[in-house]
Amino acid sequence: MITTARVPADKQVRIAFSLNDSPDDASPENFSLAFPELDQQLQPLPPCHDSKESMQVYKQHCKIAEEYHEVKKEIALLEERKKELIARLEQVEKESMDAARLAKEYAQLTEENRTLKLAQMQCVEQLEKLRIQYQKRQGSS
Repeated sequence: MITTARVPADKQVRIAFSLNDSPDDASPENFSLAFPELDQQLQPLPPCHDSKESMQVYKQHCKIAEEYHEVKKEIALLEERKKELIARLEQVEKESMDAARLAKEYAQLTEENRTLKLAQMQCVEQLEKLRIQYQKRQGSS
């Protein structure tokens, strides 16, 4: 179990730690660069080199920070995928609307075609009747 000790706010604390456990490389400047993409308040605080607990907490915090970074990356990828899917859905909806419009236009043109064919048949019948009448007049004169 990890416990923490309280340090008075007026007391300055300086801590150094290296993840590879080599004390030569452990300067406080290295810690601020450990996770540059992380908000300042989320940055792991450097551990107390003399405290094993502090070093464990720091390592745990670093691990959590890495996981947080991975989750943020995954969220960004998923948001990008969401945008792609929305764009694709909009395209499909547009195509669907176009298809519906074309189907409606086809139905209208089919009905117009049927009406025109009916009118043509009526005109052909009327013409035939007129020819018969004309021939009767020619035959009677």
